[in-house]
Amino acid sequence: MIPVDFIHRLAAVAARETLPRFRQAGLIANKLAAGFDPVTEADRETEKAIRALIRTEFPDHGILGEEFGAEGAENRYVWVVDPIDGTRSFIAGIPLWGTLVGLTEEGDAVAGMMVQPFIGELFYATGHGAHYEGPHGRTRLATRATENLADATLCTTTPAIFEPAQRAAFDRLERQVRLSRYGTDCYAYCMLAAGQVDLVVEAGLQPYDIVALIPIIEQAGGVVTDWSGGPAENGGSIIAAGSAGLHSQALAFLASA
Repeated sequence: MIPVDFIHRLAAVAARETLPRFRQAGLIANKLAAGFDPVTEADRETEKAIRALIRTEFPDHGILGEEFGAEGAENRYVWVVDPIDGTRSFIAGIPLWGTLVGLTEEGDAVAGMMVQPFIGELFYATGHGAHYEGPHGRTRLATRATENLADATLCTTTPAIFEPAQRAAFDRLERQVRLSRYGTDCYAYCMLAAGQVDLVVEAGLQPYDIVALIPIIEQAGGVVTDWSGGPAENGGSIIAAGSAGLHSQALAFLASA
């Protein structure tokens, strides 16, 4: 599997490219003709640097990135890169963003990392459990075994991501839980792996939004699927839970959508 040393090198590259541009005036472009889907210089330069490192170390692997598309997507191993997940938080100066780098083998997510350089936190999984490194030291990640929706904490980036039928299903689910929080992007999934929250529900995701997070969640003891209970690697509507029982309960509220 991927050496932890390589995860550290990826994290260092992400920090080098993102931190000098965070909370600084910089070029922001809109990728949509109608609406707002921002991209920054930090997004592009971070992905370029990560791609260069992967090509040097693993020249026979493919790469799929948010900003520069796919190369070698038919290869057995494909790296999936989101240089800044949570670009809206990034441009607002809010540190709930992160760099995501995942690895698939024949389409299955097998390793991944999320680094938040401003806070100094790294979450990763390489096949030998899920781990955290940061200001509070190093620890192995483990989800918490919450079994009842009434005891659960639920996160989503914003309810605005849901289509009307999805929003109705999400609202039904939200009414069942103890606490819900918005605006978390990739950070919510890592908090689920760390045992701080119990559910993350989102929609409209691309593979680069979720592939890196799947191994972290699963190797911490959690469950992550699409809303039909199928694999999450292709993105779409996603539900992650800290326990199988909680996942099953929450999925029942979302299945109608």
